[in-house]
Amino acid sequence: MTQVKIIGGGLAGCEAAWQLAERGIKVDLYEMRPEKSTPAHQTSELAELVCSNSFRSDDKLSNAVGILHEELRICGSLIMKAADKHKVPAGSALAVDRNLFSAEVTKHISDHKNIKLIQKEVKNIPDDWENIIIATGPLTSEPLSKFILNKSSNDSLYFFDAIAPIIYSDSIDMSAAWFQSRYNKVGPSGSLNDYINCPLNESQYLQFVDELIDADRASFNDWEIDTPYFDSCLPIEVIARSGPQTLRHGPMKPFGLNNPHKKGDEPYAVVQLRQDDITGQLYNMVGFQTKIKYGHQTDIFKKIPGLCNARFARLGGIHRNTYINSPKLLLSNLSLISDQRIKFAGQITGVEGYVESTSMGLISSLMTYNKLKMRNQIPPPETTAMGSLISYITRKDDVKNFQPMNINFGLFEKMNISDIRKKPKRIRDIEKKNRIAQRAENDLNEWLSSNFA
Repeated sequence: MTQVKIIGGGLAGCEAAWQLAERGIKVDLYEMRPEKSTPAHQTSELAELVCSNSFRSDDKLSNAVGILHEELRICGSLIMKAADKHKVPAGSALAVDRNLFSAEVTKHISDHKNIKLIQKEVKNIPDDWENIIIATGPLTSEPLSKFILNKSSNDSLYFFDAIAPIIYSDSIDMSAAWFQSRYNKVGPSGSLNDYINCPLNESQYLQFVDELIDADRASFNDWEIDTPYFDSCLPIEVIARSGPQTLRHGPMKPFGLNNPHKKGDEPYAVVQLRQDDITGQLYNMVGFQTKIKYGHQTDIFKKIPGLCNARFARLGGIHRNTYINSPKLLLSNLSLISDQRIKFAGQITGVEGYVESTSMGLISSLMTYNKLKMRNQIPPPETTAMGSLISYITRKDDVKNFQPMNINFGLFEKMNISDIRKKPKRIRDIEKKNRIAQRAENDLNEWLSSNFA
């Protein structure tokens, strides 16, 4: 008897199906292709890689993505097993042969005795389905999107992803920047200093605008070309082209701000950074969504006073992407608050990247397994990569304008490094990352032994 229905045959859906099936749970895995195709997919294979063949860095000691790779391997991930088997030369990154990778995953899923692959579109969730995982990804079909909306509210689903760059706070030069809220207004935290401000004089501002206009823009994928911008998330280069003064009366307005480094001097324009995580390690460039190519973004943004040494946790982007307002809709076990039969997994939860999506498929399946076994559904701790991602997408700290995120060190629980504070910065940073990686592995193993022994 089927115990779990999984909708979506991408990386997250396949991972979830595999994890449950390997634990003896009967699964129906629904994939609408080839009955109904998408504008992005080209084959009918499961786990087709659409945008890239790279799983990014495989360095498990000093890269957050590499740590996530290792956690997935520890958990017996099918996706990582297939990726490792069909990897191609890519330096320290893990890149794969796309066709062989998808064929490998498809074979494992199709051959498993506990998985029934059903190639049919699911347009809604029948009332008699008891345990469901929705892992339909960024191109979720219109009927299922409408079903999700009906289960929640009008602000529960996003169809266009406007991403502003995010900067590590310890890389901001505070001898040029300063903390201040506009007109010294008290913010949600009760502080007058909710923003970091980076000032530009007139010549710096006009040069900045010229460089935005001249910069190469990243190309849209074919299926994104006709997706219109929302007025509230215009790319900054589009705003800049509408007139040289437009930005300084929009996201770069200087009004109500005074530079304490230059007493009595109101800057000509200001780039504001807003805290993006609970611990204050990450700051978002307010209103700076952009389609400029990544290399050009760093070149341009590092010319902003205060950001010359900026380290980016994420660069800006705008693309079509269906994802839910997870902080509002999901519990920490990835269940839908309004209908706890349903869990979500993969990119639709608001994570970015292949391995991030895979990890949400894995965790949703483990939470489902414990639910079936009448056990507590406890996610991994925030000291792990997977736990930190779940904490990000399900946090309940009055999130506004929720945006998808890749795994990065700013999401992990803070680590005390006071004992190495006096070491040279390069050595200190390496040791800190190594410690975070070791802590993550230890804590993940302890979580697995405590919850799935």
